[in-house]
This record gives sequence, structure tokens and C-alpha cells, in this order.
Amino acid sequence: MTGHGVVLPELAIDVTPTFVVASAIATRDFQDVHHDRDKAVARGSQDIFINILTTTGLVQRYVTDWAGPDALVRKVAIRLGAPCYAGDTLTFSGRVTERAGDECVVEVTGRCRLGDHVTGTVRLVLPPEGREA
Repeated sequence: MTGHGVVLPELAIDVTPTFVVASAIATRDFQDVHHDRDKAVARGSQDIFINILTTTGLVQRYVTDWAGPDALVRKVAIRLGAPCYAGDTLTFSGRVTERAGDECVVEVTGRCRLGDHVTGTVRLVLPPEGREA
């Protein structure tokens, strides 16, 4: 059942340097802090880190992996926290906080070694048959 309080299974993403660089390029984000370690460190970072477009995409992927390919995402609202650096593991968790008919809201948290990298909500319309949790 996909009712209020349903907990989604966790998803762990290995944030390799290749993942950071490739996802920045894929989202057309050419800021050097996402591909040049020396420049990222010179600007105060520990290493290169994933960009907001990648984070947003991962939040959406996490929820649609659970909801299924026929789910329709209506809104993604996120807030960034701690940076997620190359070498980290980004672990997503979530739970359904609202359910009305075929629409639901999933609260999502993505944590890395420094704490919450991203928190937010995803509002979606579930397919007619729903999704077993």
C-alpha cells in the first residue's frame, strides 16, 4: 500500500570522481569545482562535488524507482545541505507524508558522510494500480 507513513527502501549511490565529472558534463554544468580538484580545493572545498542538477535528478530517480515508470512527477522541492564530495556514498531514504487519491507526497533525505546533503519533497501521481511497498 502507498498510504501515509509508508517507508521507501534506501538507495545508496557511490559518488566516484567519474560520477561527479560525468554528471556535471551531462547537465552541462562546466563549473570547475565539479571537475577540477585543485580549483575546488583552492575555493575551500575538500574535493570536487556533485552539482544541484545531479542532486535533483537523483531525488527524482529515487522516488520514481519506488513509484514505477508510469508515475508522474508533479513537483520536486529540495534544499541543499552538506556538500557531497567524490569518494562519498550518498544514501537516500524517504517516506510518504501525504496521500489523497492517486497523488502522494514523498519526503526525501539524501545523506553523505558530512550529514544531510539534500532534503525535500516530491509530489507525484501514482499509476492507477498504485504501488506495493
